[in-house]
Amino acid sequence: MAKDFITVIGGGLAGSEAAYQIAKAGIKVKLYEMKPAKYTPAHSSESLAEIVCSNSFKSNLHTNACGLLKEELRALNSLLIDIADKTAVPAGQALAVDREKFSNEVTEAIKSMDNIEVINEEIGNSIHLKNLINDGIVIIATGPLTSDALSKEIIELTGQDDLHFYDAAAPIISRDSIDMNIAFWGDRYSQERARDEEISDWMERIKEIKEADYINLPMNKEEYELFCNELVSAEVVELHQFEKRDIFEGCMPIEIMAKRGKDTLRFGPLKPVGFTDPRTGFRPYAVVQLRQDNKEGSIYNMVGFQTNLKFGEQSRVFKLIPGLQNADFLKYGVMHRNTYINSPKLLDNTYNFKQNKNVFFAGQITGVEGYVESISSGMIAALNAVNMFKNDDRKCVFSNYTMIGALADYISTENKDFQPMNANFGILPKLDDNIKDKKVRYERLADRALDELNKTIHLIS
Repeated sequence: MAKDFITVIGGGLAGSEAAYQIAKAGIKVKLYEMKPAKYTPAHSSESLAEIVCSNSFKSNLHTNACGLLKEELRALNSLLIDIADKTAVPAGQALAVDREKFSNEVTEAIKSMDNIEVINEEIGNSIHLKNLINDGIVIIATGPLTSDALSKEIIELTGQDDLHFYDAAAPIISRDSIDMNIAFWGDRYSQERARDEEISDWMERIKEIKEADYINLPMNKEEYELFCNELVSAEVVELHQFEKRDIFEGCMPIEIMAKRGKDTLRFGPLKPVGFTDPRTGFRPYAVVQLRQDNKEGSIYNMVGFQTNLKFGEQSRVFKLIPGLQNADFLKYGVMHRNTYINSPKLLDNTYNFKQNKNVFFAGQITGVEGYVESISSGMIAALNAVNMFKNDDRKCVFSNYTMIGALADYISTENKDFQPMNANFGILPKLDDNIKDKKVRYERLADRALDELNKTIHLIS
């Protein structure tokens, strides 16, 4: 028999938002948080919603993707965004918080609700995930540093191949910002086959290819050597000690590869074999490949460019690659400890587990990346868990015109190269009009998103 409560595992940003939204709907919540009995290597406070990295929730601007996401969450009466606004510290156009006040106020708000019981125990020892699921609805929101004990039980639930412990992601670029006067479409060897077949118009054919899987960025020797010199001298992020053990196993950062010799990249991810530069008719000295990253083809990732460079350095160095001089980096490359599931295979666009409807996931374990993104996933999971608890068959699905819905759509859409994603305008459907001014385009996308959100709020209210 189902219990008269919903279980939330994890008292971070997503879990705290989920617990609050469920309790606000008049339903009892059992919120499991293993602190202070046990801490992850990155946590030190007993408070819920502890901020362990930057205290910035990113831009508040309407024309910024994360700013739009915050506006959507404000419209949905998010507890955590409300507290972030109340505990803000001066940060220009960004929303930054006093991290201690923020976490303390979230903790106070959660613990002051009569229908939320906070239980400080680790799942996977005396209390097991499968038993909680058998009892009723469960939201798993344990974040990128999920404990080993619970990770094992999540693997049992989802399957051996569906839990990733390290995030080694390449940068993602807006398709519209790539200079296609330099770049060309094509798969390896397709151009050389065309030339070998002595097709008279093979050069024009190469330029017109649109159905190929890759966008290719050719480099001559001088461009390649400049790029490599800057790459090996660029500043990198210092990893936590607990991340250094296994982070490079089978996934070498591109800057480390470059340090192994001037031609290492040309025999690796920048191998030019099988390509012809349409501008010259000859094989390039090196080629950077970009692979489509969403079904709409609006965003592309840099193949083989997993990196530990600082974000500013990524922008500076990677813009030296011909065709990327005006690149709009929607997501920078990262290499860090980040437990996440294969969400496109496992979840629908309400963060509901396809194999067991009693289970929802939320937070960075789903593949959303960032504070505000985690809060948004907790919001959607909670709203749908509430409907399920009340035997309401309706799914609370947000339009992918909204940022909250686009993130949910991204993590639940088939993607064999799935990697965590933050809020960015590249994952929203394009406007009908081709607006070249980026600020104007983003403003139009944001206006459309808020209009769509108002329709959804009307339906769920």
